[in-house]
Amino acid sequence: MDFGKFKYRESKKRHEAKLKQKQIVVKEIKFRPGTDEGDYKIKLRNLTRFLEEGDKTKVTLRFRGREMAHQDIGFRLLERVRTDLDPFGIVEQFPKMEGGSSSWCCRRRRAVKVPSPAGRNPRRPPTRSRPDIPGQGCSQKD
Repeated sequence: MDFGKFKYRESKKRHEAKLKQKQIVVKEIKFRPGTDEGDYKIKLRNLTRFLEEGDKTKVTLRFRGREMAHQDIGFRLLERVRTDLDPFGIVEQFPKMEGGSSSWCCRRRRAVKVPSPAGRNPRRPPTRSRPDIPGQGCSQKD
């Protein structure tokens, strides 16, 4: 094989490997302490969609003016978001207060593989005893 053909094949392999990669993007959703139920559900739906697509998410809670005096309301909202996202993602970075906002990052929860029962081949059904064949199954002796 000549060197030109070798370089061509290597570049094709690199190109195929590049196509199979998934680049992880951090998507951010912003909440306010006064976020109503409808807006909360839409933002939560977007967060779950981002996590299912494999992206990381950043949840930001912004406080303005007098909201800074009632930070407990905002932190209860963040705790609610965290419990609602628990089946889909894991908190990587816990909330920290930075100026007038608090934020944390979340990544997708890995799928858990369920082991097959007792080393049995899942495609092949279990063998059963056949009573119509002599010597197989339950035989009654008198």
